Amino acid sequence: MSTNAQSAADARPYEPAQGPALRRVTAGALKRRKGVSTVPMVTAYDVPFARFAEEAGIDWILVGDSLGNVVLGYDETTPVTMEQMLHHTAAVSRGTSRAHVVADMPFGSYQVSNEEAVRNAIRFVKESGAESVKLEGGVHEADRVRAIARTGIPVVGHIGVTPQTAGLGPGYKKRTHRDRLLEDALAIEAAGAYAIVLEVVDFDIARELTERLSILTVGIGAGPHCDAQVLVMHDLLGMYPHSPPFAKRFAEIGKAATEAFRDYANAVKNGSFPA
Repeated sequence: MSTNAQSAADARPYEPAQGPALRRVTAGALKRRKGVSTVPMVTAYDVPFARFAEEAGIDWILVGDSLGNVVLGYDETTPVTMEQMLHHTAAVSRGTSRAHVVADMPFGSYQVSNEEAVRNAIRFVKESGAESVKLEGGVHEADRVRAIARTGIPVVGHIGVTPQTAGLGPGYKKRTHRDRLLEDALAIEAAGAYAIVLEVVDFDIARELTERLSILTVGIGAGPHCDAQVLVMHDLLGMYPHSPPFAKRFAEIGKAATEAFRDYANAVKNGSFPA
């Protein structure tokens, strides 16, 4: 394929896979797992790692705006744009056939108005193949969740530490205000979300929320009692140098990659490659 043809192919919008064998996991099917077994979720940002996750049996993938930190080199998530999120969500959709793909709505894509939030949520579904969207905030964003859910697009909420606005509050410290967290969680549930992320929330409060809510709770640094757990892929695989203390490294892909690059460079220099 020529360079121009390859560039044109890379720029094509997401095209949903066809055929009954490629039917994706629905939000309803995920919600029905509450109380049955803990559901694993992982972030992914491109075709290869989305495919690896799905082949491992993970069928709930989040294209997080953590993209800004672990892929694009930003210090925080707020610079991430709609176009960047659409681009990477479409890649994850193309790389999977069964997984339920959740797109993180970036900062500025839903705060202005219900109409803007709905418009951007629809873009994720139509242009990137996302099955649902996630947005941060509790009581104050419940109207946004409700407006999006009314269009038929499944929504995941996110309370506790909210990285897009963490700098306005106590930062990344564990959230322990029970009444506030409960109010936020109940508001998001009532607005029509099918799941809610609890980030760096006191373990006992996370357990209470899990017991009280009819929707899935997704823990990240919120203890073992949630209905689901999510980790950023780069933390899980040992590819990011600034992983939070609650993230377990299940592999050291970063070290392995560095060693492989070093072996390659030495082989080129000493003439053993290409043989």
